[in-house]
Amino acid sequence: MNRLVLWMACLTLATPAYANKLSAKAKEVLTMRCALCHGLEGESATAIYPRLAAQHREYLRKQLIDFREGRRQSDTMNEMAKDLDDAVIAELADYYASKPALASRVLDADLAAVGKYIYHKGNAFSGVPACASCHGEKGEGTAQLPRLAGQHPRYIETQLLEFNKRLRNNDNAVMHTIAAKLTALETHAVAAYLGGLK
Repeated sequence: MNRLVLWMACLTLATPAYANKLSAKAKEVLTMRCALCHGLEGESATAIYPRLAAQHREYLRKQLIDFREGRRQSDTMNEMAKDLDDAVIAELADYYASKPALASRVLDADLAAVGKYIYHKGNAFSGVPACASCHGEKGEGTAQLPRLAGQHPRYIETQLLEFNKRLRNNDNAVMHTIAAKLTALETHAVAAYLGGLK
């Protein structure tokens, strides 16, 4: 019990100043649920979880509601979001949207160059459109489409594969068509390029 109290005290001290503006419920959800995988600053603990820092608040809000309502499937996230009301979801979305974006270090410049080409020009030979036509020249997305710049490459790759296999069951109509045409190399390259953007 003493360890739990100590852990809670440390977490409270480490909570960013903006979090103090959150309601008690939202602050509790942030520190006891969200931060475990996504970090207090939106920098996820590992590359299997998405970075939430600087993501669009409207996009975050929609995804949390989709998890809560079961329109997007994830055993963990469906459980985490099941009792969140719209007000807490809005607070959490605003909180993570306010955090500064970071980027991953590009490990293979040649691979990232292939990804840059696909992202900006697509592949006319296989019918892959330019990702930038929807997600923007700098990967910043829109209120409806996610920010991809600086996202963990592994997470981007996983999501593209899930769109391809229709395992990602929300927002799938357009993305399935695109992901199904990407080769494994193109998927890996685009993810590497996007991870290095800020």
